[in-house]
Amino acid sequence: MNPVIESLRSGLIVSCQAMPHEPLHGSHIMQRMALAAEEGGAVGIRANTPDDIRAIKDSVSLPIIGLYKKRYPESDVYITPTMAEVEAVVEAGADMVAIDATLRKRPDDQSLKDVVSMIKHQYPDHFLVADVSTFEEGKYVDDLNVDLISTTLSGYTEETRDIDGFNHHLLKKLTEICHKPVLAEGRIYTPELAKDCIIYGAYAVVVGSAITRPQEITERFVDEMTL
Repeated sequence: MNPVIESLRSGLIVSCQAMPHEPLHGSHIMQRMALAAEEGGAVGIRANTPDDIRAIKDSVSLPIIGLYKKRYPESDVYITPTMAEVEAVVEAGADMVAIDATLRKRPDDQSLKDVVSMIKHQYPDHFLVADVSTFEEGKYVDDLNVDLISTTLSGYTEETRDIDGFNHHLLKKLTEICHKPVLAEGRIYTPELAKDCIIYGAYAVVVGSAITRPQEITERFVDEMTL
């Protein structure tokens, strides 16, 4: 096992992302958020956009899973959807590149298999994280040249829109059959659930909103307090 990937084992990866409409949007803010996560014991950072990746790389020593969310017409794939975004993430300094690894139509009409092959050929020193939404996608990508598989997109695709919490079933099934390490990600809101994910077999756990989006954290408190 590569030392970088080994360093993630059984640890917490904090996703430091804020969209333009959110109060904490800004690379300098995500930089400080990532530093706080490192000081709190995180083993890695997941970050969106080249600007955020560069800023975080300057401040933390942890491995960075980089992605670049971008929308294209006639495709629902938006996590590092084309080679242009992959190149931007790599040049920004990410150690790993996360891509949408669903089987949906891609903006460039490339097959997922061809995309993975191109990325690994062009950037052999970078690790590739495959974000999936279903067991079938995870099983398929396990046979490709990816380094990690993540449950990131479960509940965020048309096929999985009925899932409104963390998908325990998907994690368990993937860890049982996949040869690649599986990351648990998506709606993990409590430390107890994060611990359960490790018990279920997750290689590491990725948490975003429950740590880095105070507006959502506040909303959950308010909802629970409503009598």
